[in-house]
Amino acid sequence: MTEHLYEHRYTAGILVGVVFGVLARLTMLRTDYRQYPTYPHGRIIHISLGVIAAALGAVAVPSLFDRNYTAITFLTVAAQQFRDVRNMERNTLTKMDEMELVPRGGTYIEGIAMVFEGRNYLVIFTAFVASLFTILFNAYWGVLAGVAALLVAQWFKTGKSVAHAADVEIADVVLDGPDLFVGDIYIMNVGLTADRDVIRDRAIGLILKPKNRNCRVTLANLGQRQAMLHDLSTILGVFRDSGEPALVPLGKLDIRDGRLALFVLPQEKDAEKARQVLLRVPLLESAVRMPSEAGVQKKGGA
Repeated sequence: MTEHLYEHRYTAGILVGVVFGVLARLTMLRTDYRQYPTYPHGRIIHISLGVIAAALGAVAVPSLFDRNYTAITFLTVAAQQFRDVRNMERNTLTKMDEMELVPRGGTYIEGIAMVFEGRNYLVIFTAFVASLFTILFNAYWGVLAGVAALLVAQWFKTGKSVAHAADVEIADVVLDGPDLFVGDIYIMNVGLTADRDVIRDRAIGLILKPKNRNCRVTLANLGQRQAMLHDLSTILGVFRDSGEPALVPLGKLDIRDGRLALFVLPQEKDAEKARQVLLRVPLLESAVRMPSEAGVQKKGGA
């Protein structure tokens, strides 16, 4: 039995690698409140791409052991394919965004597209590790290595949320004549009496206090603000229709201290639930800034 497994170790390695690669993609594929990827066809597309990525990662190991280094060049083809996946997601979401009452914004879309590309590389990594240990040792070690690689992939798949960057508190929405404030932060001028009546009845105000100067710059990013407004509107609903600019959710910055005020008009008026939703909004990689890491900010910097 042992000799038989040794003779077919490449086949066993490929099978174990593909299985764990597909498992990695399945665990990283979730249709949540954003309804993306769509079910069932959007999920079928991404599962199929996950199978391809798993096969590429698993087959790479036997190619290396046989010193068939030219066969590894197909990984460059895979990289191009997954870049095309990123472009596909970007174009699809951009088209969908035109029909949203509260759009995601370009920064959020780019972040989602980047995630879909990156997760295929995590699938390749998982399949490669599981296949490598199966061929080097045996299937039992391959399974253990595959489980460890799955845990690593799970750790890398999740990023930070707004809770890591700011404290969120509920604030009063105040109308001083036509001027709209959230707490003491000015939002906009509301001219129509009917719009002011809707705001008095439905509006929720939230204020984010950045935890440090890096977070202050990150929260000032327009793409990050739009992502917060979109997630709040998606989960709690939005009390407006097209052609009503005065009822569009907005975020405004207090230039003096970096606080960010959000004005929203949800279908479900629950301020505490809105605060919890906001804390879970993803912190977009494209929006993160770290001015404290600049050389001029450090002691002795040139």
